[in-house]
This record gives sequence, C-alpha cells and structure tokens, in this order.
Amino acid sequence: MHATLPLLKSTDFPALRRRALKTLQVNLGYRCNQTCVHCHVNAGPTRREMMDEATSELVIQVLRECKIGSLDLTGGAPELHSAFRRLVEAATQLGIKVMDRCNLTILFEPGQDGLAEFLATRRVDVIASLPCYSSKNVDQQRGDGVFDKSIAALRELNALGYGQSGSGLTLDLVYNPLGPSLPPSQATLELAYKRELFTNFGVTFNRLYTLANMPIQRFGSTLISTGQFADYVRMLKENFAAANLEHVMCRDLVSVDWRGDLYDCDFNQQLGLRRAEQHGAHLRDLLNTNIEGDPIIVANHCYGCTAGQGSSCGGALTS
Repeated sequence: MHATLPLLKSTDFPALRRRALKTLQVNLGYRCNQTCVHCHVNAGPTRREMMDEATSELVIQVLRECKIGSLDLTGGAPELHSAFRRLVEAATQLGIKVMDRCNLTILFEPGQDGLAEFLATRRVDVIASLPCYSSKNVDQQRGDGVFDKSIAALRELNALGYGQSGSGLTLDLVYNPLGPSLPPSQATLELAYKRELFTNFGVTFNRLYTLANMPIQRFGSTLISTGQFADYVRMLKENFAAANLEHVMCRDLVSVDWRGDLYDCDFNQQLGLRRAEQHGAHLRDLLNTNIEGDPIIVANHCYGCTAGQGSSCGGALTS
C-alpha cells in the first residue's frame, strides 16, 4: 500500500487550536468483518491490533475523572472487542452519551447474539454505515451481500425502536462517495435516503451524515495507483470553505488509538500524526493535563474536512 503522509505533510492549511474537550473518540482496534475500499483505517478481518484490558480500563477512568460528555466507539468493528460491552455499560452508568460506529453486518457475526438488544437497553446512539440505498453501489464498496445484511440489521434495529419517532433511540446513517468526489448536499441526500429506504424496505432512521473520503490509507493508496491523488487533493483545496473551521471535530474531540496514544482526530491517527509529548500524547496524560488551547496538528488531508459543506464524524458542517 502506498504511503500518503509524504504527499500531505507540507501544507498551508490554517492553524487551529483546541477548545474544551467534549468527546473521547476511542478506536478499539482495526479488526473488522468487512474490507471496504474507502476505509481510512485500512481495517479488515486479518488485522490484529486490539486495545488491551489495562488501556480499556484507563478509558473508563478518564471518562469519570475528566467529566467528558461523549464516548465515540469506533474501529474496525468496535463490537468485536471483548471490552466493548464493558465500556458501554461503564459510560452509560456515568451518564455519558455513547455512540457506536456500527457497520450493521456485525449484528450477524458469531458471538454477537443480542447485540442490538444490548445497544437498545443502554440507549446507545447507533451511527451506521450505509454508503448508498442501492444494493449495487453498497456491495461494490463493501463486498457482496453486504447490502441485504445491512437492510436486515436496520429492520432489526427499527423493531427495537431505533429510528422511530418518540423512542429516544437514535439511528443515524453514514454516506461516503464511491470515488474521488465531494458528497452531495446532505439535506437533499437525506430526503432521498428516507424515501427510498422506507418505500422499498420499510426502514426508518433519524439523520444522514455525508462524509468526504480522506486521501489516506486504503482510499489514498488507490488514488495514487490510479493517478488521481494530486487531482483529488487539489479539488479539496479549491473547495475550501473557511466557515467550516469553526466546526471541525478536532476542536473539541480527541482520538485514542488501540495503544492509548492520543491524536487530534481519527485521520491523524491513521497517518501517525501523534500529539506532541508536551501537549499530552497518551490517554493517561488527560488525567493531569488540560489540552484546551493546544495547537492542532494539520496537513493537507484537513482540506477534506473543510471542502464544500464540510465533513466530520457528525456529517456536514454547514448547510
């Protein structure tokens, strides 16, 4: 796989500083039951990097002592980690909002019996990947049969109250473009998703998040192989919108990898752009270090978050 950091590190992206920390985004490991062409984590069934028990317990300590409001669990497939349910239970008992970055098909993997019921009982927000409402596009991006399994999982979640008005159980979907282009209007695409999924499958959900593909890891390597990398980065830069700087996720989120190392965002994690030691480079440092006001490490991939309507783990940044 081609290295993308050497092509991104030299940058004129504007300097950014942190606000107060609100969200701890924890990557429990890179093992996944899917291998998606757009995956910025390069996750898959053969990956073995997984957080150890001591670090997962440290996550709980940091949540408790640092009064963090949100826990964002990601991977790979975070549910494959043996500590996933322990972390969810501990965080919800502390009154912390928990988000599960779910690929949907994980509900049908061996050992995941009762996963949907567990999430509903703990009132976990499910943020589910579904890159299109068409089976052809989804299977092309995520593998044969993934679309049908995803629809089955959405129906199971709906039956438990997820995505249903008044239930308080949030089910949000995530869209990624199939190739090197910016996502369409999030509001317009959400209407199309809701219409098509309900009409054809009886599926309902709360919100759609549109995410730009980052020119890193598997997607970035594919761009290099096809000679499209420079053009894609140029397109991101040409569509830079300064208004998005106020809302980028790295301002109040910190990303934790499977070893407990800290990064300003999940994308920096995948590029190995670890936070500087003097600004808190490990999860344990959050127990005695206030990172508010710290500089954020930037590179040219940051234009992916600020191009057009913007892009973050919570979808578009501006309408």
